[in-house]
Amino acid sequence: MKSKRRSLDTWRTRKPLCIGGQTVERGQTANLHLDYSESYTGLTISLPIRVVAAPKPGPTVFLTALIHGDELNGLGIIHDLFFEGELNLLRGTVVAAPVVNVFGLESYSRYLPDRRDLNRSFPGRRSGSLTSRLAHLLFSEIIRHCDYGIDLHTAAVRRTNYPNIRADLDNPNVAALARVFGCELLVHSKGAAGSLRRTAVKHGIPTIVLEAGEVWKIEPGVVELGARGVENVLKHLRMLPGRRSRPAYQRLIRRSAWIRAEAGGVLKFHAKPGEVVRKGQTVATNLGILGQVKDRILSPWDGIVLGMTTMPVVKPGEPVYHLAIPDEPIDGIARRIGRRNRTGLHARIQQDLATNITLHDSRRRPA
Repeated sequence: MKSKRRSLDTWRTRKPLCIGGQTVERGQTANLHLDYSESYTGLTISLPIRVVAAPKPGPTVFLTALIHGDELNGLGIIHDLFFEGELNLLRGTVVAAPVVNVFGLESYSRYLPDRRDLNRSFPGRRSGSLTSRLAHLLFSEIIRHCDYGIDLHTAAVRRTNYPNIRADLDNPNVAALARVFGCELLVHSKGAAGSLRRTAVKHGIPTIVLEAGEVWKIEPGVVELGARGVENVLKHLRMLPGRRSRPAYQRLIRRSAWIRAEAGGVLKFHAKPGEVVRKGQTVATNLGILGQVKDRILSPWDGIVLGMTTMPVVKPGEPVYHLAIPDEPIDGIARRIGRRNRTGLHARIQQDLATNITLHDSRRRPA
């Protein structure tokens, strides 16, 4: 299905947004709750929604966070946008779901109580499993009424991600959305079957995913970057005034791969998120429990650290570094990064994401 492109005439004739039987008129801001399940004691479980509608008609954009219940950075981004200041839209509507997976948040889990992954369950079924019913509610009541979407995620447990956009870059409308968000790295991926973004794009709604940071944290730099990126998209759609912020460099990445451990041991890391590494470079040293060097983990490629483990211990075959492997020579990218303002947002995020790991100079002999 081709991505839809709304005309101004279409937006002018569009009726005010109605969610769960509740209409949000133009110029209104509303907090809504969509009931979708019950606890064992019969208490209602609902999906909290924030809707901001401008006085003038325009695009409708959705923001979703905590589809995985342990990925809190998206909640911080939405709070920053809606509650730390006013989102004064010129036109259109923004619909935000700051906590989609309420069950997961309450139980410290990525999943719902039926152990299914919500981000593999779209568009869902009204009479399906608990997870399928939630997917159906979100998709039918919110997603299908929108023109664009941004889904906010972090790395999985015991990992961290340097901020990057995941998107179907072969789709021109999706690729345009990905570029204007303002991340340095745009990673091509259609998304897994049943994922929100893949299903939304299939239904003609250009949707991108921000992957940034790690679980169970609201990281200040990630929140700042995410809020700025959402504002960039809204400015691009002429829903907010002002000029977009731009990254120091931006590259489309069509290939990425994990560097994996070949032996069990204790890791000393030599590269941090967002850093350029070169083929043959030592990215980690693997030590035995008594401190002897078991092996050195070398990068098989030139690349940029897209993500990494935060676990300092490892077994054979476990992932250590996730590299973005660009099509162009790495030297040009390294020069662009070197000229980047070292006190800028991306540089601060790079430093912040490395605070949970201990970096060692690879030239220094371990004790």
